[in-house]
Amino acid sequence: MVFVTTSGYIVSVMGPYMGDGKNNDANIITHIIKRNIEKITDWLQEDDILIVDRGFRDSLDLLNELGIKSEMPSFLGRGEKQHSVEESNTTRLVTKLRWIVESINGRIKFFRYLDKVLPTNQVPHIRDYVHIACSLINRYFKPMNIGDPEADELLVENDGLDKRSYKWSKIDSTDFDIEFPRLNEEELRNLTLGTYQLKMAKSYTEEHFDSEGKYEVLVSAEDQCLLSAKIQSRHISAKCYQLWISFNECVVLGWYCKCKIGSRVVGMCSHIASVIWYLGFGRYTDKQFRINNWGQYLLDAKNIPEPEEIDASDDEATVTEE
Repeated sequence: MVFVTTSGYIVSVMGPYMGDGKNNDANIITHIIKRNIEKITDWLQEDDILIVDRGFRDSLDLLNELGIKSEMPSFLGRGEKQHSVEESNTTRLVTKLRWIVESINGRIKFFRYLDKVLPTNQVPHIRDYVHIACSLINRYFKPMNIGDPEADELLVENDGLDKRSYKWSKIDSTDFDIEFPRLNEEELRNLTLGTYQLKMAKSYTEEHFDSEGKYEVLVSAEDQCLLSAKIQSRHISAKCYQLWISFNECVVLGWYCKCKIGSRVVGMCSHIASVIWYLGFGRYTDKQFRINNWGQYLLDAKNIPEPEEIDASDDEATVTEE
């Protein structure tokens, strides 16, 4: 059980626990509090807020008794078909903040020994290994970025990332040697906070491939963990939106796009989602991406052939022959 702050600092890791159904999230947190493991009741103060997922719902009464506030995605009540506006916004915010937990789990799996199923004879040592890994993460990894749209926009403007003078290197993703994090579908949903952008990502991806089957992005010459791309608008054929994505080998740290909603940090626009989806997930699948030239099935009225000019000398020659 991992306890982290909203900046990604790992406060404590408790366990390991059994992997059966009785050792669910609610029972584990109840066990930790009632046994006062690591003196948790001393460093959990009244009015502290625990951001949890729905798996902790059976432990909320215990947390309330201790004066600890909890925030959890809302449940639909009996007979309800839709959350209220406040419930929907709160649920989205909770999901956004809990993304930090999933990202920290990804950082822990950065250590290859902990990125696989371990043999049972290693069970006595797992606790120590995880503690060592988490200590290294706290000491040497950068704090997680939970998003600041104004800061992202200022970074683009102040550093001149959108100017031609900024040095970028063009890279084909098929020969992509930058350590962009590999993500699973759950991690992608935690970033986008929904499935709509992920559904759109596939079509945006195919549009970004060129006629030679290359998916090109620009990588900063000064920072190998900063990339840029221009994604074609779905609504305006002559419009492309430039975007920037910051990352490390474990997680995506931040993003910004010049489209109307590109500054959002609670989720992301479809342009950014498409690049993250392809580099972190899509290129590892068996699906073959290619650009479809649907225009070959359409007539184009602007291509009207010019009338052929008749050479007068040819006409005279024809008359003479007759």
